[in-house]
Amino acid sequence: VLITKPDFFHEESRRNLIGTLKELLQLSIVPILNTNDAVAPPPQIDKDLQGVISLKDNDSLAARLAVEVDADLMILMSDVDGLYTGPPGQEGSRLLHTYCPEVDETSVIFGEKSRVGLGGMDSKVRAASWALDNGTTVVICNGHEDRAIHNIVSGKNIGTFFTKSKVQNAPVELMAMQAREGGRVLQTTTPNQKHLIITKLANLLLERQRDILDANSKDIEMANKSGLESTLVSRLVLSERKLHTLYEGLKQIADQSSDIVGRVVRRTLLADGLELKQVTTPIGVLLVIFESRPDCLPQVAALSIASGNGLLLKGGKEAYHSNQILHSLVQEALEPFVPRETISLVSTREEIESLLEMNEYIDLIIPRGSNELVSMIQKQSQGIPVLGHSEGVCHVYIDRNIDQDMALDIVRDSKTDYPAACNAVETILVNKTHLRAPFFEDLFDMLKSEGVKIYSGPRLASALKFGPPPAPSLHTEYGDLSVTVELVDDVKDAIQHINKYSSSHTDAIVTSDDNVAEVFLKGVDSACVFHNTSTRFADGYRFGLGAEVGISTCRIHARGPVGVEGLLTTKWLLNGEGHIVEDFSKGKKEYIHRPLPLPQNMMEEEDVNVELKD
Repeated sequence: VLITKPDFFHEESRRNLIGTLKELLQLSIVPILNTNDAVAPPPQIDKDLQGVISLKDNDSLAARLAVEVDADLMILMSDVDGLYTGPPGQEGSRLLHTYCPEVDETSVIFGEKSRVGLGGMDSKVRAASWALDNGTTVVICNGHEDRAIHNIVSGKNIGTFFTKSKVQNAPVELMAMQAREGGRVLQTTTPNQKHLIITKLANLLLERQRDILDANSKDIEMANKSGLESTLVSRLVLSERKLHTLYEGLKQIADQSSDIVGRVVRRTLLADGLELKQVTTPIGVLLVIFESRPDCLPQVAALSIASGNGLLLKGGKEAYHSNQILHSLVQEALEPFVPRETISLVSTREEIESLLEMNEYIDLIIPRGSNELVSMIQKQSQGIPVLGHSEGVCHVYIDRNIDQDMALDIVRDSKTDYPAACNAVETILVNKTHLRAPFFEDLFDMLKSEGVKIYSGPRLASALKFGPPPAPSLHTEYGDLSVTVELVDDVKDAIQHINKYSSSHTDAIVTSDDNVAEVFLKGVDSACVFHNTSTRFADGYRFGLGAEVGISTCRIHARGPVGVEGLLTTKWLLNGEGHIVEDFSKGKKEYIHRPLPLPQNMMEEEDVNVELKD
């Protein structure tokens, strides 16, 4: 459809134009509009003050048409990803995901025009602002991006969204940059300063206890009204007991933070006067995503502070009020020593999608939540390592030789202490010799008395004529008072079953035979393998780590409950006296490669240095 400027100025021709467009759309025909260059008059000065925009390029044409047809959305496509604070590619220039013309106009510097088209970003912004003022939503995006229109209409965070809202959250890219900068400041703080920050946070949890529980009660009320699953509601609940446990855990982390960062783990004398040290250092910036459990927030924040890492947190919307107040306490504790933005709270799912692509700012992602959440994060992460576990299918194997009371206590604790936890037992493997023995009935009676619903595995179902209903799968994480019971021949059969069906989280054996226990401990390929203890011990606080950012079933970097040590990497420090490789290549100097003792404290290190020089 070719149009000229008078088509908008004359009432009858404007009606004809709009009628033509609507008729085409009703016929499922997409109209493509352009100005009729053969008869169009030269461009005129914009008449924006009178509510009219000139048709001097495709941007102004699109804006005028969008307003005329009362469009819900106008998408202006460019050859860049959207509106930047400066020319794209210029150092320090940042993509704006939202833009308010009244607020952000002075923060944007326009560069040269686009390589294609007549407009340029300046023209697009003016056209978009005019359309926004006249009731049409606008997004500027990259026309080369695959499925850009589909993704924008689906609500994904693509390009720059124009808004009249003057109150906006900080862009996620800026939050990530601030976390990086704040983390570097945190690395320079002294052990005593880190200790003070974490201790203050621990104290604030008790001092503001009433405010925290009030906020949490709002979340619980809203969760119950919305019909949230009972397992998620139970994880959402905070209590005085939980806050006190958090306090104790944070104090433990504070006490451990004195020699975490910068600790020498290896020293080597490469040659005379050339000493190499490997020291611990923070990973950088962590993105931790968690569902339901607001108590994760202060735990993860304390571990991040102790390890010197910047941190971005994303909690579930069901814990909104709880997370807000806990995050405010974290920032209050940080403020005397490092920027508040060192630890930030991300609010929307769309922001997470953007962060998963920011491998220049985010160094490690740690999702804590459902199998669906972890799997989604692992799939969407763009080159950023993901640390965590997707399921908690934990087992307890009851061997032939057991202390029966001990076995019942361990199973009871593993299942009923906190059924929603990822370290709760989901499958009980019973040595087949117990099937016709009194212990088997005692086990079932105990589980039933605790309100546990029992499902049978295939072998148990075939052995019992009127047994429990079959389990939906031998790889089921119930997350509630339900459990699968299955028969196995012996410890080797149990190991084979666990290695096939478990999630490599935590598995335990109950036996009085130490040799059988040793076979089990060596044979089970899980992050945590226990003998005569409840699976519920798989926890950072119970391990003496103070807290955990999660339990990892990965096979590299960190495995099991991940505390401060799991949030560190190392770097190499080399001190020389003008050494050059050429001297060694020509035989003027020789390598020694002699391991040196690790210093117990700074004074000992200084003494060793003096010895070396002597």
